[in-house]
Amino acid sequence: MNTLLKNGTVIDYASNTNQKLDVLIENDIIVKIAENIDVQADRVIDCTGYYIMPGMIDVHCHLREPGGEHKETIETGSKSAVAGGFTTICPMPNTNPTPDSAIVLQQIIQRAKEVNLCNILPYSSVTRGEKGQELVDFKSQLEAGAIAFSDDGMPVENARMIREALFEANKLGTFVAEHCEEKSVSAGAINAGPVARRLEVEGVLPEAEEIMAARDIVLAETNNLHAHICHISTKTSVDMIRSAKQRGVKVTCETCPHYYSFTVEEVLESGVNAKMNPPLREEKDRLAIIEGIKDGTIDCVITDHAPHAEEEKARGLATAPNGIIGFETALGATITNLVDPGLITYLDMVRVMCYNPAKLLKIDRGEIAEGKVADITIFDPNREYVFLKDRIVSKSKNTPWINKKLKGQVRYTIVSGRVVYERGE
Repeated sequence: MNTLLKNGTVIDYASNTNQKLDVLIENDIIVKIAENIDVQADRVIDCTGYYIMPGMIDVHCHLREPGGEHKETIETGSKSAVAGGFTTICPMPNTNPTPDSAIVLQQIIQRAKEVNLCNILPYSSVTRGEKGQELVDFKSQLEAGAIAFSDDGMPVENARMIREALFEANKLGTFVAEHCEEKSVSAGAINAGPVARRLEVEGVLPEAEEIMAARDIVLAETNNLHAHICHISTKTSVDMIRSAKQRGVKVTCETCPHYYSFTVEEVLESGVNAKMNPPLREEKDRLAIIEGIKDGTIDCVITDHAPHAEEEKARGLATAPNGIIGFETALGATITNLVDPGLITYLDMVRVMCYNPAKLLKIDRGEIAEGKVADITIFDPNREYVFLKDRIVSKSKNTPWINKKLKGQVRYTIVSGRVVYERGE
């Protein structure tokens, strides 16, 4: 089967393309890109006014299956992902049971194949049961299909153990994604400061993130290892990573749309739906995150899609679980808060949401070029809309974007040449 994308603007970071072009797909491969392709195709998609970019890649999300299916499943999470324009997603290992063995990993991979909507590349945990006491067998986990390693929200606190994990991952050509949180100073509900005091909840100190990020930078620099730091949120984290990169340290990092879209003030409006870990920070931190994306300090934008049932979030700010959903708002939030104001370009957006994530994962994705697999996101850059709760595809609805105006909307998501999502209106 062949599909012809007509009259769209192709945005591709790898080739520095920002041009009106047609794209011809045969089966699962892009076979031709040109200004005017005139062939008989099984399907022609009119992309007039739309942008065509590589399928977005989320290197950090949560699908909850197995064990948390009341929040999300591999099927509902996949549907939410493709509705948001993601063609590849990497679920974290905080499931029950933990994917610390080949059996659990292969069950997740098999279920993903059955759902067959997007590419799902799961993480293995770093330690057995994410307990920080015994490393998993890295080699066998990679052979079973793990894309990389993380203990996610349970950071590996023992420095000797994370050092050993970094050595093992680097030796095997993969990486450890470290949730940086020094538990001794991380207790609290939201960022420490005036808002926490006003709401009479304990505040999370920013140095909880920064202390452990500094530790991992030291381990990477001293031992010439690659370390990947998850969802950074503070100015100090950005500054440390920028300085390390300038020294040649092999450190990469990621952030989320909520850290460049909101500050802790959003908690006053959205309550528990603006509670996540790391928490929303101050305006200086938000601006630093934006600058880090602009200058290349921050490698990837990820969603940290973290679904929770409404009754769980209803426990109140102090005790409700951390996390918000993010698949369906990532593109709109990025266009609305970064691209449309002129802070970054569409090529920059593709760099942090498509190209760099593919390079981090070492997968042949993230580009639109002849001979490449046809994983493609097509979006309307000018479509303005209010994000409504009753239109959310995810099984959970915990997000501060409900009833907020966004600009930029996914129209089609194509995975291996198949149209897996098409917006009806």
